[in-house]
Amino acid sequence: RDLRSPLRQMVRIPEGWWIARTARLLEERQVCPADEYVRLCARPAEFQRAVSFPLPNGSLEGYLYPDTYDLPPLLGAEATIRRQLKTFEAKVVKPLGNPADLHRLVTIGSLVEAEVALDAERPIVAGIIESRLAKKMKLQIDATVLYALQEWKELGPGVVNTIDSPYNTYRIQGLPPGPIGSPGLKSIEAAAKPAATEYLYYVALPNRSHLFAADYPTHLANIRKRQAALKAPK
Repeated sequence: RDLRSPLRQMVRIPEGWWIARTARLLEERQVCPADEYVRLCARPAEFQRAVSFPLPNGSLEGYLYPDTYDLPPLLGAEATIRRQLKTFEAKVVKPLGNPADLHRLVTIGSLVEAEVALDAERPIVAGIIESRLAKKMKLQIDATVLYALQEWKELGPGVVNTIDSPYNTYRIQGLPPGPIGSPGLKSIEAAAKPAATEYLYYVALPNRSHLFAADYPTHLANIRKRQAALKAPK
C-alpha cells in the first residue's frame, strides 16, 4: 500500500443509537477512545462555532447525524463530532429551513426513530405522539426507559414503572428533556409534518409493522393479535 495515500475507513453509525452506543463502536474501530467521545459530547458550547444553528445545552444527543462516514483510525473524538454536526446541518437543518423548534423536532424524531421501522408509519406515530401530548396523556414509550437505563434490551413486566428518570415517559408528563438517540432525516421530517390521525395507541407486530387504535378496547384487541402473532409458528 502507498503510505502517502490517506487511510480510509468507512464506519456506519446506525439511526437511533445514543451517544454511549456510538462511542463503543468508535472505540472498536480505533477512531477514538469511547470516554473521550462521551466527554466531548457533553460540551456542546465547544462546537458552537463549527455550525450555524444553535446547539443544545448539556449534551449533543440527537444532533450527531447517523450516517456512513470515512473515519480513519486515530482521527479523534473532536474531528468525528465536527463531521457529524456538519452533516446534521447539511442534511437536516438546511433542508428543513432552519426550524425555530429544532430541539423539539429532534426530540420527537428520536422517539419515532426508536419506535418505528417502516417509513410510511413514521408520520402516523409522530401524529399519535402529538395527540397524546395535546390530551395530556403520558407518552408511555418503552425506548425512553431503555435510554434511562442506557441498555437496549427487552423490558420485563412492570419494569417501566420502577425507573426513576426524567426520560421515563411512563412516569413523566410530556416529552423527555431531550432526544434519546440520533434520528435520521425521515423521522425528523415526520416530527415536522405529523399525520393528522384519530389514533392514540399502537403496538408492534413481529414483522416490525404496527397495529393502530383510536380507543383502549381496540388497543387491547391489537395486543392480543400481537401475542398470537408472536406464538405463531415461524
